[in-house]
Amino acid sequence: MGINSKAEPIANIENRLRSLRIAKGLSQGALAGMAGVTRQAIYAIEGSQYLPTTAVALRLAAALGCRVEDLFSLLSPGEVIEGDLLGGGAIPARTRVKVARVGERYVIRPVAGLGEMLNFTVAADGLARETASRGGRRANKSGRVKVDLLRDRLSVEEELVVGGCDPAIFLAGEYFRRRDQRGSVVGWTMGSTAALDALKRGEIHVAGLHIVDEKSGESNLPYIRKHMKGQPVTVVTFASWEQGLMVGSGNPKGIRGVEDLARKDVALINREAGAGARLLLDRRLASAGIRAALVRGYARNASSHLEVGRLIAEGQADVGMGVRTASRLLGLDFIPLQEERYDLVIPTPYLKEHPGLDLFLDTLVSRPFRREMEAVGGYDTRETGKIQAL
Repeated sequence: MGINSKAEPIANIENRLRSLRIAKGLSQGALAGMAGVTRQAIYAIEGSQYLPTTAVALRLAAALGCRVEDLFSLLSPGEVIEGDLLGGGAIPARTRVKVARVGERYVIRPVAGLGEMLNFTVAADGLARETASRGGRRANKSGRVKVDLLRDRLSVEEELVVGGCDPAIFLAGEYFRRRDQRGSVVGWTMGSTAALDALKRGEIHVAGLHIVDEKSGESNLPYIRKHMKGQPVTVVTFASWEQGLMVGSGNPKGIRGVEDLARKDVALINREAGAGARLLLDRRLASAGIRAALVRGYARNASSHLEVGRLIAEGQADVGMGVRTASRLLGLDFIPLQEERYDLVIPTPYLKEHPGLDLFLDTLVSRPFRREMEAVGGYDTRETGKIQAL
């Protein structure tokens, strides 16, 4: 392996080594042995840190049974792709969008859907190419949209999309990026059942959920067995946490449990239907014999644990369901109700098809990531990375 200062810039080269290696079922060490190079060389080439010499490229191609141009090729500048606009409807021209390849199709979402803060910290993959009309919008009955990419197509195809409600997925994404400069993780905030539904529709690569079975007390697996019948999935634990009631600092309303939610002086901020927090709340209300209609604020929803906590911290609500991690971050008091396991559900074929998933799972079990998760507070990482048997 060598570096030629007059060679084509690495950023202009589409590098498919990792995806083809994974498709062949080879580890980095196995491919290194077959090609007569070091494992570190394979790691550096796959991470687009170095370009291989002609001789090394030829040996890699021979080991994988392909042509050199199947492994490496020049990127086309200003590439345009077409994909499915999730949610359909209309979209303004030049809307900043995230693009991902899930299975055999491209899925497209406006960056604004990540929320007001991430909208300014997560770079777009491209700009929507809709033709403007009627105030800059055009009806999009087909749900298809063309996008002018702002980054190379290979980086877009290696993007990993995770749906769920744990904000620590962004921390995992940063550790993943450190290990693979081309790779990235995008977390779309949604409740547990919505995430699993999005996974079934082929809109995300990974769904995160925390749903405790009422009868057995088991986390997630009974729900997955019921709702993913006939679909091979791999379940990997992200972490365990405590879920309960978040209340203002010092607990000014003296809330001790779910029974207090029926008080007229207590205002709740709820989660959307299908969220794990909402399911737990509904079960506890039913056990206490409290009808939802008697709970002030039951119909008012927030989209995440952090949003629930923020509204409580701002005095816009007195109480809401959430995880200890969010309450600690926002300086709130916390009343624990149950321990839960937050699992990641991955269609098993994606483990071979998506070039970034194996490295992402390796990232989760790495000691630096787990140490930082524990330092955040509220997470138990003893089972992080464990595959749960369905």
